[in-house]
Amino acid sequence: MASASTAADISEAKITPIVIISCILASSGGLMFGYEVGISGGVTAMPGFLKKFYPDVYASTQKLKTNSNYCRFNNQGLQLFTSLLYLAALVSTFFASYTTKRLGRRLTMLIAGIFFIVGTVLNASFQELSMVIIGRIFLGCGVGFANQAVPLFLSEIAPTRIRGGLNILFQLNVTVGILFATLVNYGAAKIKGGWGWRVSLGLAGVPALLLTLGSLVVVDTPNSLIQRGKLDEGRAVLKRIRGTENVEAEFSEILEASSAAKEIKHPFKNLLKWKNRPPLVIAIAMQIFQQFTGMNAILFYAPILFATMGFGNNASLYAAVILGAVNVLATIVSIFLVDKVGRRMLLLEAGIQMLLSQLVIGIVLAFKVKDHSNNLSYGLAIVVVVMVCTFVSAFAWSWGPLGWLIPSETFPLETRSAGQSVTVCMNMLCCFLIGQVFLLMLCSMKYGVFLFFSAWVLVMSLFVLFLVPETKNVPIEEMTERVWKQHWFWKRYKDDYEGGRVK
Repeated sequence: MASASTAADISEAKITPIVIISCILASSGGLMFGYEVGISGGVTAMPGFLKKFYPDVYASTQKLKTNSNYCRFNNQGLQLFTSLLYLAALVSTFFASYTTKRLGRRLTMLIAGIFFIVGTVLNASFQELSMVIIGRIFLGCGVGFANQAVPLFLSEIAPTRIRGGLNILFQLNVTVGILFATLVNYGAAKIKGGWGWRVSLGLAGVPALLLTLGSLVVVDTPNSLIQRGKLDEGRAVLKRIRGTENVEAEFSEILEASSAAKEIKHPFKNLLKWKNRPPLVIAIAMQIFQQFTGMNAILFYAPILFATMGFGNNASLYAAVILGAVNVLATIVSIFLVDKVGRRMLLLEAGIQMLLSQLVIGIVLAFKVKDHSNNLSYGLAIVVVVMVCTFVSAFAWSWGPLGWLIPSETFPLETRSAGQSVTVCMNMLCCFLIGQVFLLMLCSMKYGVFLFFSAWVLVMSLFVLFLVPETKNVPIEEMTERVWKQHWFWKRYKDDYEGGRVK
């Protein structure tokens, strides 16, 4: 009866303005994250920034002009400037798990906004490298808190039938932030006097203010309010966001999940229980696979590929604009398709698309691009650029957004905050590792790095085929009954057995 009642609730639930506005405002956390991801590479390449904070690196870059195409950018010390963001996010997400559960999703987003503002001020205004580094740490804390709270907020407040599309607003803002950052970097690099890097870092205050002000406007999710004992407020908010008085079935399910959550004293320890293995394994695997698709390899090497087509000094701008636009447009495609064709179909289709495009790129570079010269013909360069865009579009409508969506909607309420914390932590850890070792990999493996990542794409596609369940149109509090207990493999973790023994 509960499922039937819930189905009736779903059919009556409206797509209300308060939900749309709340999701748009909350997803600005992704805009901030994307801006920080996109701004770092451009800033660390600006001569004014290097002269001021990394004079030794600047001096060495002037001697690397004759280096191999694959090794010219390899400097681990400078990479740490970018990687600090991910390290700080990794640590802060565990604190964010506590605030998300105890203070709510909305206040956690407010804390993230404050971290972003403080970090932006430190980065853009101070003269000493130590203060800039502290600013990066504050920004990383903002990323940890925002990436913890925003996906949960979006999944919990959205109506079931469009939950995937609204959740992907987070990733859409990430892609918009990256595109905006690259355009800002291009303009800032042309500012005379060598202080353009301050403009790049300072404009991070725009998305930071959007998230901060947005978190003061939005309502908290019914799940969070009920979990914290605010039952009347939770019921009232549920009626407002669903646009109907008939919310009792959904309210009862959230209340039941909340009661179960209150019995859990140690949520992180509870995550390791037999019954919680399926969503935990899926969440961890999704983050590892998302980073090992090779997206960073494609985006990093794109300017060199574009340069072979005769774009000259504007190669980086063309690469940023074209790939950034493809990234944004393909993410929009995902918003419209994810709740229609499903999560699995997008992941599997994209796996084939990414695998083929990376193989083509790797093979072309193996035979046509030597260490110190670019030998691509105009025709082959066109083929490679098309393959780059093909790869980016596939990632943007699959592993990019779904790497965040699926973990945010599959954990039960009692472990949702802790599960999202592990998700963010694993993502930031993989970002840090890829950020630190990719340049070394490119230098040592050369074109083989693309073949390396294509092998990972094959593995992750097989993982999806056999182990990732479909979650579209399933109410978030019914995942256990309708998803995990129905899956051919994961159901063994949800039966009356634990560790192979009867409970």
